[in-house]
Parts: sequence; structure tokens; C-alpha cells
Amino acid sequence: MAAPTSPVPHRISGAREPEPAEIEDAFRALYRDGITARKGAFAPEFADRLREDIERAFDDARTRPDGAVGRGPNRYYVEIHPEQLRDFVELADHPWVRSVCQAVLGPDYRIVELGFDVPLEGAVNQPWHRDFPSPAATREEHRLTSLAFNVTAVDTAEDMGPFEIAPGTQWETGAEFDHGMFPSRDAFPGYEARAVRKYPRRGDISARSALTIHRGTTNHAPRPRPVLVLGVDAPGAGNDAQHDMACGRAYWQALPERVRAHLTCRVVDTLEPVVQQHTIEGLVMGDA
Repeated sequence: MAAPTSPVPHRISGAREPEPAEIEDAFRALYRDGITARKGAFAPEFADRLREDIERAFDDARTRPDGAVGRGPNRYYVEIHPEQLRDFVELADHPWVRSVCQAVLGPDYRIVELGFDVPLEGAVNQPWHRDFPSPAATREEHRLTSLAFNVTAVDTAEDMGPFEIAPGTQWETGAEFDHGMFPSRDAFPGYEARAVRKYPRRGDISARSALTIHRGTTNHAPRPRPVLVLGVDAPGAGNDAQHDMACGRAYWQALPERVRAHLTCRVVDTLEPVVQQHTIEGLVMGDA
């Protein structure tokens, strides 16, 4: 595994605390559309460092068998440990991230996943999907129990295979979906009719329910479109079983208590590469 890039996690976000109305708007958008965003949450330089760290981790992951998991042709997903990201603390402790997590998932929310998607040139349309089956709390109680925060590492252009999402579909039960995640291809025209493409720029962050039906689209550009993923659960949501983050002992002890209190990970003497556990059955082939 590549050497950790952040042996002492000292960065704390200097961003302002959001107004209550901003968080109320984000909460409403997540329950209505399944996605919300904060434009300019970080400086563009944050995204540039993020891209460098992703490139380093991606290069390392591709040297190991199954280090980078395929999510369709020329599209990969890699999970990493917090200290492989120089600005992990700034991300996890960002006031908007903290406030959205508290509002949607409760004060005892848990960070359970850190990884990144890399659609390379030639990545094709994914089938419409959600990232895991809908839990009972969402199907029966109309309650969201997890969020995926996405941070782009580049300015997204039309030819780079933008992310598409079908607003409001987080509430579909998925009872008829293959593996609980993949709607029938007969339903694809309906998702395409309501689909919204996203064009985030460096410094933007979004939060979404991973249950909202979505897909990556064809990347025609001669450059990748890397995106960081921070997965967060409400207590008892159970997605931590699909991930295996770890922190070195010195790194863990140096983390701010406010970050450590929400981080689900093993504390180890020696970091080993993450063993990918969150595979999404059916994303080996694309839709094109």
C-alpha cells in the first residue's frame, strides 16, 4: 500500500457554521429529491490535493489483485483509509457535513466508508441502480438511515460522463429490483425522463441517499473524473459491515475528538490495504 499521506491529522476546517435555514433546506431536498449540495464548500486547492491523493491511491490499488474493483468497463471503485487523505479531517469536520449528518441521521451518526470512483475514458453508461437494497426503516417508516457525500476532484464537463440521478426514487421499495438494487430495463425510460445531470466543480460537495436511482454516464474525455465518497450511517444502519476502514494508532490518537467520536474503524499497529467488501452485483457490465 502507498505510504500514508497524512501522518498527523492537524487540519481543521475554517468554514463557517451553516445557518439553520440552510440545513433545513438540505434536509427537505434529501427527503424530496434524494440529493442536495453545497457549492463552494471548499477551496479549489482542496480538490487539487484530493485529486493528487486519489491518483496516488489509485496507482497503488491497481498494482494489487482486486485492489480496484470494477464498476463497469473502464470504471473503478477503491476504498481507502482516512490517513491516505491529507485533508480527511477538514472533510469529516466540515460544518455543513456535520450539520447535515446530525439533521438527517442523528447526533450519533457514524462515518463508515471512505473511497473514490474513477470513470476513465471509455467508461460507458451504467445500468440504473441504487447502491444497496432499501432497508426496512426507509420502506416502512419513510426514514433515511444513510448518506453518501460526494466530492469531485475535477471540474465536471459534459464529455466526462456526468453523474445522473432520478430525483425522488429513494422511496421506491425495490421489491421487484434484481438484487434489490437494479430496476428492470423496461423501467429505464422512466428514469431517463426524470434524470438530472450533475456538473459539480472543484470545491463543491453533495449529499445523497444511495437509494436514489442513479448511474454514471459515458466518459468521452481523454481524462478521468475522480470523485471521493464519504459514507455515513445512522446508528444501527449496518452498512459498516460492508467496509473495513482502519487507522494507525498514532493517527487515531492525533484525530480531534469530534472526528474520532463519529468514525467507525479498526485501530491497528500496521495499515494494510482495504479488502474491498462493498461490491455491487450487476455493475460489471455497462448499459451501452
